[in-house]
Amino acid sequence: MWGILAGMRRNTLIIASALVVLAGCASAAVVSAEPGGTGPAPVPASAPALTVETVASGLVHGWDVGFLPDGKVLVTQRTGEIALLSSARPGATITRLKAATHTVQVRGEGGLMGLVVHPDFATTREFTTCQTHQENGQPVDIRLVTWRLTEDELVATRVKELLTGLPLSSGGRHSGCRTTIGPDGSLLVGTGDTAQPTAAQDKNNLGGKVLRIDLKTGKPLPDNPFPGSPVYNYGHRNVQGVAVRNNGQVLTAEHGPDNNDEVNLSIPGANYGWDPSRGGTSTRYDESVPMTDRTRFPDAVPAKWESGATTEAICAAAFVNGPKWGTLDGALVITALKGAKLIFLTLNDKADVTSVTIPPEFTNKYGRLRAARTGPDGSLYVTTSNGTDDKLLRITPA
Repeated sequence: MWGILAGMRRNTLIIASALVVLAGCASAAVVSAEPGGTGPAPVPASAPALTVETVASGLVHGWDVGFLPDGKVLVTQRTGEIALLSSARPGATITRLKAATHTVQVRGEGGLMGLVVHPDFATTREFTTCQTHQENGQPVDIRLVTWRLTEDELVATRVKELLTGLPLSSGGRHSGCRTTIGPDGSLLVGTGDTAQPTAAQDKNNLGGKVLRIDLKTGKPLPDNPFPGSPVYNYGHRNVQGVAVRNNGQVLTAEHGPDNNDEVNLSIPGANYGWDPSRGGTSTRYDESVPMTDRTRFPDAVPAKWESGATTEAICAAAFVNGPKWGTLDGALVITALKGAKLIFLTLNDKADVTSVTIPPEFTNKYGRLRAARTGPDGSLYVTTSNGTDDKLLRITPA
């Protein structure tokens, strides 16, 4: 047993904001929310117009992005391929790395997914991916694999399996798999519940969790809330976004069933209230339960933002910083697959959402959006995930 969660109660506000796009308008749509729920706050100044440039095209379901010290860019593709881009600027060329990814199960939502470039890449040339794993054509698990890029930049060689045993559904559903370096240098991993009814609430199961491990050894950190366990918090449905704020806060984004996608503030040891087994009373995956069931789990942490009556199928999350972003400086940006949009959330120091901004530059233009990472130049980099001729986009204030 990996431990018992100490009761944690947080009286935080759920802010559900309507997502409105002002089609054909030169400025972003802004929807404001007043912390405390007492009514609308003054609408902030118009967000800056955005310039969207195509860095490279010809990708297929680009899942994650990593920046190398020399300016090149790695992009994982769900198909099992790793692309090395010559730069992060428009016109970059693509080298398709040779890598032993034949064991990746490419099925449904699964494949080659999350990516982090190690902070010491300049000396080790190492990066880690999160991927679904098969043997003899049969699904085994989801695992973290560390690779080394050869000096000629043509091959990624497998160094080790950093962590194994994350659950995997045969069809790849709810594979989660977003990886991010934490504020303390740890590796944070958002996982999905793989549509198993009891996974999210079972602290012995690595599905439906945020994990926290040592990037070099794959071992749980000694100050994790459950001794000897990589589990950092639990009760999630399908975490596909993990982002670190300048103040050290970690925000996660996850898919809802047919409503209430969530953005959550990540708290050690906390329960986020997803339980499609209804307390173990149902053997089927009952998706009619609330995303955050505070009736069954009074101490469950409420979401900081919900999509409301529909779902956008939100995915990656990243923070944009710097004065050039104007009123969006410090905002959390999340990508939407089904919603095919970017969503900027302005937060206060408690990570409560104070306004939601929808840039019109993406309206009916780029399709499904998946990865989001802030580059060393302060620009936002986003991948499309339409399945053919997918792109890496560079986004800057106009």
